[in-house]
Amino acid sequence: MSDTEATPFSLELSEDVSEVKSWVHEFARDVIRPAAEEWDEREETPWPIIQEAAKVGLYSLDFFATQWLEPTGLGIPVAFEELFWGDAGIALSIVGTGLAAASVAATGTPEQIAEWVPQMFGTADDVKLGAFCASEPDAGSDVGSIRARAVYDEAKDEWVLNGTKTWATNGGIADVHVVVASVHPDLGSRGQASFIVPPNTPGLKQGQKFKKHGIRASHTAEVILDNVRVPGNLIVGGKEKFDARIARVREGKSAKGQAAMKTFETTRPTVGAMAIGVARAAYDYALQYATEREQFGRKIGDFQAIAFKLADMKCQVDAARLMVWRAAWMARNGKDFTSAEGSMAKLMASEAAVRVTEEAIQILGGNGYTREYPVERMHRDSKIFTIFEGTSEIQRLVIGRTVTGLPVR
Repeated sequence: MSDTEATPFSLELSEDVSEVKSWVHEFARDVIRPAAEEWDEREETPWPIIQEAAKVGLYSLDFFATQWLEPTGLGIPVAFEELFWGDAGIALSIVGTGLAAASVAATGTPEQIAEWVPQMFGTADDVKLGAFCASEPDAGSDVGSIRARAVYDEAKDEWVLNGTKTWATNGGIADVHVVVASVHPDLGSRGQASFIVPPNTPGLKQGQKFKKHGIRASHTAEVILDNVRVPGNLIVGGKEKFDARIARVREGKSAKGQAAMKTFETTRPTVGAMAIGVARAAYDYALQYATEREQFGRKIGDFQAIAFKLADMKCQVDAARLMVWRAAWMARNGKDFTSAEGSMAKLMASEAAVRVTEEAIQILGGNGYTREYPVERMHRDSKIFTIFEGTSEIQRLVIGRTVTGLPVR
């Protein structure tokens, strides 16, 4: 093949990704789905399921790292779609640690990555959790308003953290917390950094645990930081690099890689994959129901009103998946998001999940509105994807600014 000849285009999954897809699908079908209703009702972390995932190698640093580094970039999106096809709440309990791990892996030093990321997962016999703590009661989408402070104690070479974090997945029960805090409040988000808080660090405790509309099997809580002291070398990326970045900012130069946004940029396409899993599950159930349920002497799928709903649902699921795959491929291959493709994928997939699950309820009618049928739970679960890691409104803002080049407000 000559240097100028184009590489053949293909959407066929590699053999490795196909094998992972089948393996994860089987785990979702055989282990997650049968337990979904129970853990949704209990609103508790499904430790037995996480431990089972760890035993088979699904909840492990090796699995996540291998899929992140898969050459096409589709390893994580494909695996996450299958997990969330099983159940969103349980799946989020399994993958929630990945956000904290990604935050350290994206900007941490080699020493930090080697020491702390493995501790977020533990082993098959001793499962651990990680938590990424960015949002605050008054700083959700507006990460520049983060009030949690990190002050450097030069005499002891320690950082002192104070503040309250909210909406933290695994917050308070995690072994390792990664906390975004402001070091230079006058610089807004450019003056923030992430800090690794080791297990059993005094001053860190769980606040309120939230009772949620959906994803109830995933633990979400406040994290309170009361004079939490961590070693000076636990600022993610290192203090020397952070100080150099701050110096560039004060000189009026561009500073890339803000603490919270760097993590969100890395994970937005994966959130889209989660949403697709829920949407596909609802579509699958509604399709099966429509081909079995009879009214007026006919299968309800034989009525154009139902068939058209299913057609639209299928189109939305597949279109969203293609956008997620494109963004994941671009990220893995170092392509710039010139049109905010990561935000585009997350926006389309999350809103498709809400529409598809709502239509699934409509197809099931009264049955769909009861907890005896899973589409009701899927609909509740779907809404979170339009909210966390950037609301749909924030995604539109990011996309709008990118495509116009104007400071859209």
